[in-house]
Amino acid sequence: MHLLILGGTTEARRLAELLDDITGLTVTNSLAGRVANPRLPPGRTRVGGFGGAQGLAAWLREHEVDAVVDATHPFAGTISFNAAQAAAATHVPLLALRRPGWVPVEGDRWHEVGSLGEAARSLPALGRRVFLTTGRMGLEAFAALDDLWFLVRSVDAPEPPCPSRMEVLLDRGPFVLDGERALLRRHRIDVVVTKDSGGAATAPKLTAAREAGLPVVVVRRPPTPQGVPVVPDPAQAVLWLRQHLDLGSLRGTD
Repeated sequence: MHLLILGGTTEARRLAELLDDITGLTVTNSLAGRVANPRLPPGRTRVGGFGGAQGLAAWLREHEVDAVVDATHPFAGTISFNAAQAAAATHVPLLALRRPGWVPVEGDRWHEVGSLGEAARSLPALGRRVFLTTGRMGLEAFAALDDLWFLVRSVDAPEPPCPSRMEVLLDRGPFVLDGERALLRRHRIDVVVTKDSGGAATAPKLTAAREAGLPVVVVRRPPTPQGVPVVPDPAQAVLWLRQHLDLGSLRGTD
């Protein structure tokens, strides 16, 4: 049997690890190729796009894929909708593996917005020194804010257009609370911008912002394609795969 994992996330790697010792199951991990040195999961790896929904459907047929798990980043919306269309066209079972989003708690000063553009428009009223943690893609939304200063944290260096007053911090999570507290103090940050990526790896910045009384602009995640089942963690994905691929009949699943 052949499983395609649309990956690039911690959850995708963990799922591949859980399935690695199952005899009779081939796992192909597909990475978008946007990170220069990704952490490769066990199993086969392919890098790059498929050419839209039709290209993905053709790939599923050619490689005789029996199921697909969409474990991409919560904000990788295009591939998720392409996967839904391709799975429907080929009658291949599709599951979405999505870490739960963050939930505000008492003391948080969240400003939820629907896009990076809306986040940029909200900033002048909230602060002047911005900790921008939305990754290296989409910085053009903030490029015209010449009166603001940005600390941009990303795994790889961003490409223009970018804000004119900007310092880049190349780093990869998980991050710790003491480090996030020190970073906010050292750079005199007065507003934080983040996507609702969820998970524990980058959540300490939210705690540090709450302790400092800082506003946080949170970009809401896009919806999962309608009709696609969703699970919150790799263990639940394995249970779903047991039902759709009959993993219980293969060695190494106990």
